[in-house]
Amino acid sequence: MTARLAAAFDRARAEGRTAIITLVVPGFPSLSETDAMFDAMAAGGADIIEVEIPFSDPLADGTTIQRVAFEALSQGTTPADCIDFARRARERHSDTPIVFMTYLNPVLAYGLDRFAADAAMAGADGAILLDLPPEEAAQEKTALAATGLDLIFLVAPTSTDQRIELICSQASGFVYCVSVAGVTGARTDLPTGLGDFLARVRRCTNLPLAVGFGLSRREHIEALAGMAEGAVIGSAILALASETKPQERAKAVREYVEVLSGRRRP
Repeated sequence: MTARLAAAFDRARAEGRTAIITLVVPGFPSLSETDAMFDAMAAGGADIIEVEIPFSDPLADGTTIQRVAFEALSQGTTPADCIDFARRARERHSDTPIVFMTYLNPVLAYGLDRFAADAAMAGADGAILLDLPPEEAAQEKTALAATGLDLIFLVAPTSTDQRIELICSQASGFVYCVSVAGVTGARTDLPTGLGDFLARVRRCTNLPLAVGFGLSRREHIEALAGMAEGAVIGSAILALASETKPQERAKAVREYVEVLSGRRRP
C-alpha cells in the first residue's frame, strides 16, 4: 500500500470514522471545471479521490456514470488529459491519495508500461481496472508495482469464498467491495446481507475494505462503522453536479461531501 493511502486510512481510523472516497471524471462538467470539482471534494473532507478515465463502453457503470463518461468523451477527454489532470491535482493537494479508475482497454491503448510510468509521475497512488480479472492480471500488477502503484481489485457479493480468497491474494491498497450484484448508481438503502459479505472478505485479507455501488447518504456511511474502512460515493456526486447551476457546483459538491464526512449536519 502506498504511503498516502496508508496514511489516509490510518487517519480515518484514528478519528473513529469511515474514510470517504469520492469520484471525479475529467471533462465533466467540462475540462475547465473539473479541477474545481476535485478541490471541492478535498475541501469537503474526501480522504481519497478516484479519477475515472472515461471509456465508451463502461459495463460496470449505471446510467449516471455512463452519461458522464459520454459527455467527457464528447469534449475530447483522453487518458493523457486524465493523467495531466491528476498531475495538476497533486500539485495542489500533496497528501490526498489519487486512484485512477477505468477499464482495461484505455490502458492497453495508451500502453501499459507507459500508463504505469506516467500515472506514477503524475502522483497517483493506484489504479482500479474494473474489467480486469485476477487470473489475467499478472502483467498489469507487475507493471504498476514497478512504479509503486497499487492495483485495487473489486469483489462482489456473488463471489465464492474461493474467488474472494484469490482476489484478496492479488489485491493491494484496499479491496473494493461491491455492495450489490449490479451496476453503479445511488440507492435508497444498503442491501441486506452486506455485513455477512464483508465478513467473508475480511476473513481473507488484512487490507482495508471499501464499499461502493449505491452509497449516497450519511446514514449509509454510518452503517458501515465496524464493517469497512472506506465508503465510495460516485454516482450521487456526479448527479448532484449535473443538477446544479455551473456557478454553484463547487459549493454544492463541497457541502455534500461535508455531510458525507460528518463535518456538516444533513
